[in-house]
Order: sequence, then structure tokens, then C-alpha cells
Amino acid sequence: MGFTKILAVAHTAPEKIVSNDDLAQLMDTSDEWIRTRTGILQRHIASELETTTDLATRVAEKLLISSGIVAESLDFIIVATMTADTVMPSTAAKVQARIGAVNAFAYDLTAACSGFVFALAQADKLIACGSYHRGLVIGAETMSIVLDWSDRSTAVLFGDGAGGVLVDDSGLSPLILKEKLRTDGSRGEKLTCGKSPLKMDGRAIFDFAMRDVTHNIAEVIADTEVDYFLLHQANARILDKMSRKLKQPREKFLQNLQDYGNTSAASIPILLSEMMAEGIVHSEQVLLLSGFGGGLTWGSLLVQI
Repeated sequence: MGFTKILAVAHTAPEKIVSNDDLAQLMDTSDEWIRTRTGILQRHIASELETTTDLATRVAEKLLISSGIVAESLDFIIVATMTADTVMPSTAAKVQARIGAVNAFAYDLTAACSGFVFALAQADKLIACGSYHRGLVIGAETMSIVLDWSDRSTAVLFGDGAGGVLVDDSGLSPLILKEKLRTDGSRGEKLTCGKSPLKMDGRAIFDFAMRDVTHNIAEVIADTEVDYFLLHQANARILDKMSRKLKQPREKFLQNLQDYGNTSAASIPILLSEMMAEGIVHSEQVLLLSGFGGGLTWGSLLVQI
């Protein structure tokens, strides 16, 4: 038995792209207003026939193809999502059925924008216990279904997509070097979604990211030299300010939110997949993954892929 190793990464997004100018036709906003306040230029939006399960399944299939692994050899599937098609069966169970992973147990994890970080930490522990050897960790969201499209304070921020990793126990050294996961339910009402569309106290969430999340990252990295920071893609201003507070070069804070918007649990794996495909991120690098959002939840992983 070895350590957890990422064998493959993949991502997908709906074909439909909605630009800031498109949104300006629907609500009182403009490209300039959105771009200067968020850094977002466009987002992908699922069609009426496209579900979270569809996006997650596409990622799972890509992971199997690129790794050469057969679905029957998977031991587990974890899907981080807050926009599951149904409460039961779970999105993960539907993915398990669609790809034929007959030997895998499967479940959804709901931790909003921190979901992928929480799920990857769990997968690492499953492999470490020695009973499970291989699995999928996927973040998948169709945020478009939980938005009030007349509310420009939230609707302009989000998009749909999915990303994930295939992990096994073939690593020669630890994947996760250090971690710290947190939740504060007493502040949960600052960002909610459920019986009503998503609602957010933007100022409170920005302050939370600056104070709590930045402190969390600082604790995890300590004196470690980090090659790149792959943070939840919520807002370019947050990345700008975090880089200054952490006294780290802004170039180390990788970004693709301009093309996708905030895809919640999918944002970090989409970013990881794109950056690896472009050769920016590669093996032996030390990365800091950090998610933060509803719950309130936040957490950081220092990883060496």
C-alpha cells in the first residue's frame, strides 16, 4: 500500500456561453460593472436538458479514459455538489450506475464551494486506511438552477461546470502535506440556498474570505515555499487582496474565473485540470488548494502532486 496519488484530472462545462453583455439584456447591469467588480467575462450555463449528473458523468468518463482505468476497479466515488438533481439517489450513485462502477460505494458531499477540498481530504483518508485503493473525486454544479436571475448581486457571479481527479494508492510520498478544514454554522445565514434561490451577504462573505480564509491559508503554508495557489474562483478582487495579505506574488494565484464565473465545488478541480493541461502545473510542485463558501465552510490543503 502506498500514498494517495492523482492519476488523472479532467473537467467539462456546458457548451452554452453567456457573456456579460448577454446578462445586460436580462437585468440592470453591464459588462463594465461585472468585469470591474468581479473579473468575470463570461460563464457556461447548462441547457434545460443538462443536469449536474450529466456534467459529473462526463468528467468521470474522461478520467477513466485518460488513466486507462476500468470502472469496475473503482472502490469509491465522491461527488461534491450543492446542486444535486435529487437528494436520493445521490449524484454520485447516478454516476456510479452510468459508468458501470459496480464495485464502488458512492456518495455526495455538500460543503458548497469548499466541497472539492473536503472531498479530496476524505478520499486521502479512505486510501490511507488501507481498505480502499482507487476512486473518483468530482466537483460538479449547475448553479444556474438555484439563482434568482433578476438579482444582479448574485446572478452575474455564478456558472456551471464540473471537474475532478482519479486517485489511487500508488504514490511514493504523501499527496497532502498539511490540511486544515473548518466550519462555522453560526454564520451560515450569510450565504444560503435551498427552499429559496441563493442569497448572499456579499460584504460579510468578502470579509470572511479576507479574515478567516487568509488566516487558514497562512497557517497551512507556514514557511513552505508554494509554487501555485489554486483558490476557489469567486472573485478576482479576493485573489488580489489575498495575495497582498499573504505577501505572495499575484502571479502565483492561478485564475480562470474570467471564463467560468463561480462554479462552487467545481471551481478548484476545473482550475487544476486546465492548468495541468496547459503545463503550468505539473508533478513535484507544491500547491495550496483552498475552498470557502456556504456553511460557512473553508479549508486548505497543501499538496504535492
